[in-house]
Amino acid sequence: MPILELSGVSKRFGAHQVLSEVSLAVEAGEVVAILGRSGSGKSTMLRCINGLEIPDAGTITFDGRKVEPRGLEALRCEIAIVFQAFNLFPHLSVERNLTLGPTATKGVAPAEARDTAVRLLRLVGLEDKIDAYPPHLSGGQQQRIAIARALAMEPRLVLFDEITASLDPELVGEVVQVLERLARDGMTMMLVTHEMGFARRSADTVVFMHQGRIWERGSSDRLFDAPQTAELASFLEAVLPVGRMTQISI
Repeated sequence: MPILELSGVSKRFGAHQVLSEVSLAVEAGEVVAILGRSGSGKSTMLRCINGLEIPDAGTITFDGRKVEPRGLEALRCEIAIVFQAFNLFPHLSVERNLTLGPTATKGVAPAEARDTAVRLLRLVGLEDKIDAYPPHLSGGQQQRIAIARALAMEPRLVLFDEITASLDPELVGEVVQVLERLARDGMTMMLVTHEMGFARRSADTVVFMHQGRIWERGSSDRLFDAPQTAELASFLEAVLPVGRMTQISI
């Protein structure tokens, strides 16, 4: 059984149909990269999975349980989401940003939560920043801490929503390195991303969304080297450096 399954999920905001009958299954340990132009429904799909938005139609099932308004607090202990805006608490230290969730919502002892925070900060290369405050850190450092904070809840699935989009180009690499490490370690992840190198190297499955639907889905090699639709081919031509596109057939 997939750890996550979307079946016929639709979502509308006013007159705008953002998602239209989206169906997708994700296996435990799978890395899914979600590509598409702005407005194609990528972020809304993640927000529906985490319960931040409620679909108008269709079902989302996580570990055999339907995602619905009741029970969202427990769900969010298992499905974490990281946003491009970091959303760290600026008035709390890095340590407290990482330990607040586990101690307040899961009843983890403070000493155990601190040990976990130290381990995760080591994972993202920021153990020396445990006593720092977010405003004193670079954007890349804040995003790596946001990742560590999500992992502190010991989720079974992590959603990443364009987490490098607001970073200066020289800071993107340090965040991508953390994502690649998590992928190698077997973390189940879904990422809305424009980092094509990461998608090609590390994603088990690449999903291309267009006009609120899943237009294409498959291995990174298949989607990058042999797109089946003009829409995906056009998208890749727009986002890949000149000379990086291989021969495509439509």
